[in-house]
Amino acid sequence: MIKAFIFDIDGTLIDSNDFHAEAWQKAFAKYGKKIAFEKIRPQIGKGADTLLPEFLTDQEIEKFGDEIADLRGKIFKREYMSRVKPFPKVRELFQKIKDDGKKVALASSSNEDEVEEYKKIADIEDLVEKSTSADDAEESKPEPDIFEAALKLLGNPAPETVLVIGDTPYDAEAAAKAKLKIIGVLCGGFAEKNLREKGCAAIYQNPADLLENYEKLF
Repeated sequence: MIKAFIFDIDGTLIDSNDFHAEAWQKAFAKYGKKIAFEKIRPQIGKGADTLLPEFLTDQEIEKFGDEIADLRGKIFKREYMSRVKPFPKVRELFQKIKDDGKKVALASSSNEDEVEEYKKIADIEDLVEKSTSADDAEESKPEPDIFEAALKLLGNPAPETVLVIGDTPYDAEAAAKAKLKIIGVLCGGFAEKNLREKGCAAIYQNPADLLENYEKLF
């Protein structure tokens, strides 16, 4: 029986994945790295620690990796945060979960201040038990650290009583490493085939689809 949910945020609850890719692209360009959007976009869902090695050498990461990551955050907040919108029925889904007596935690590779802003955008501040961010993990997704931190905040429930909801293959990989079941959503832009291959037990379109099928699912 499911007693708690762990939700990813970007691409799962809010429509932000393309914006993150554009912010990374602009940050890389400031350091002379011309990287196509189409190459960055499939990496969204990772934190900076696992995304940067896809595009920079070890020497470049040592020299200016942190600066690029910081710049990405500033660009995102300045140019894109105000444009981020929630997917339909996010609040209604979280209200249903709360009314059903289950707990909810958020687990994101984003920075803590971004996570707090996302909760406001999605209008779920009062419906979330706990939330984790990149600050709570040594390594970001696809490593399991963030989900393991969320489990601790939920009081370490038995893994079989927890369900993860995410939109990227990296969510699925991280959930598997944490021995958690995961359901995928397609609203983040990743292919159903990729999500299933990485371990998603079922696939739905978006939070509205989860809400519509809530009784069947849980």
